[in-house]
Amino acid sequence: MQRILEKRERSLGVKLSIKGERCNSPKCALIRKPHGPGMHGGKHNKKKEFGLQMQEKQKIRFTYGLTDKQLEALIARADKAKEPTPMVVMSILERRLDNIVYRLGFTPSRSVARKMVSHGHFTVNSRKVTIPSYLVTMGETIAIREGSKDIPTLKNLQEKLKNYEVEPWLTLDKAKLEGQLKSIPKEVETPFDINKVVDYYSR
Repeated sequence: MQRILEKRERSLGVKLSIKGERCNSPKCALIRKPHGPGMHGGKHNKKKEFGLQMQEKQKIRFTYGLTDKQLEALIARADKAKEPTPMVVMSILERRLDNIVYRLGFTPSRSVARKMVSHGHFTVNSRKVTIPSYLVTMGETIAIREGSKDIPTLKNLQEKLKNYEVEPWLTLDKAKLEGQLKSIPKEVETPFDINKVVDYYSR
């Protein structure tokens, strides 16, 4: 699985933080092999607009762990809103429970967050939630379930989070190990062009 994920990053030519801390170390596939996978990976082919849109679509899928159907449904939902579609898409993605668990620093990657949410290790307003795509609303409190605080991935979190800074739309209580969504996510830095993704589905 790890090799598959690394090949995805190499083929797209950008870090997607799929493997968490490994992406920031010399072990990162893009640092060791800064070219696409395969014998012709180093060649740069001129891509047409459709190809560029496809590439950005793959980036957003792999970054947030979405299937094609999930991404298509998400953009269709965002397209019905009054606000600009790209802004709504990013707001929905960033408000997913698995993403917020990752953004709060509780897990090293979104893929780990997704798995741990599915296994019931986190609560929203003191209620266990096992749906990674659950959309967190402003004011809701995300915390580690009491019985899960001693599992290896969540051990010594207070020390690990000592110098950790959360995104401006989140708050984090490092003593209680709980966080909240305080505002709608805006100006999100991403490794993909959200406008090209929206254009792809608007064809």
